[in-house]
Amino acid sequence: MIERIVPAGVVVEAVYGDQVWAPETALFPEEAEAVAEATPGRQREFATTRLCARRGMARLGHEPAPLTRSRRGAPGWPPGLVGSLTHCAGYRAAAVARTQDVGALGIDAEPNVPLPEGLLASIATPAERLWVRSLTAQRPEVCWDRLLFSIKESIFKTWYPLTGRELEFREAEVALDLTAGTCQARPLVPAPVIGNLPTDCFRGRWMVRYGLITTAMHVPRTAW
Repeated sequence: MIERIVPAGVVVEAVYGDQVWAPETALFPEEAEAVAEATPGRQREFATTRLCARRGMARLGHEPAPLTRSRRGAPGWPPGLVGSLTHCAGYRAAAVARTQDVGALGIDAEPNVPLPEGLLASIATPAERLWVRSLTAQRPEVCWDRLLFSIKESIFKTWYPLTGRELEFREAEVALDLTAGTCQARPLVPAPVIGNLPTDCFRGRWMVRYGLITTAMHVPRTAW
């Protein structure tokens, strides 16, 4: 699914479930240490997303390498690569690209179910709450509050590895194009320029299919 919404130059590997029985899922020592005290379920999803990442790296001609975690849990990619991981019930995926092709990248997958009561107010701006309510009335088959949440997860996964800065959910505002299945987001806080990469606007796509919401945001290597 996510492979249908990422930009050119990005490879995606996905698994519907866990594949911890495969020899290639063996974690590097530093990866295993990161989840040594986690639950068995968390260890399985951790190993499977890294299996997906290794398959993606191999498709780009890179040897397997450990993906260590930052303070906020973002995976650290080998030099020359950017990428993002996601997991939800029954679905694991990794998206990987060369830095010469994509400046930054974030993906997310969520079940197409409503957010818990009260959560929308803590993640959405007033403008976003308006379009969520309007679209929920018009097209209730899509959980628009969950879609917004997923887009903002993808925004953070794009923003934080690039800038090293926090970005709260309500510090970015999202606009949708329903016809094209695209979205744009702009930070509501000062956005730095990292090298020659602007961070004042993120572009992406979204899809709702098979009971899942998938989103992908990116900063392109070339100018808008």
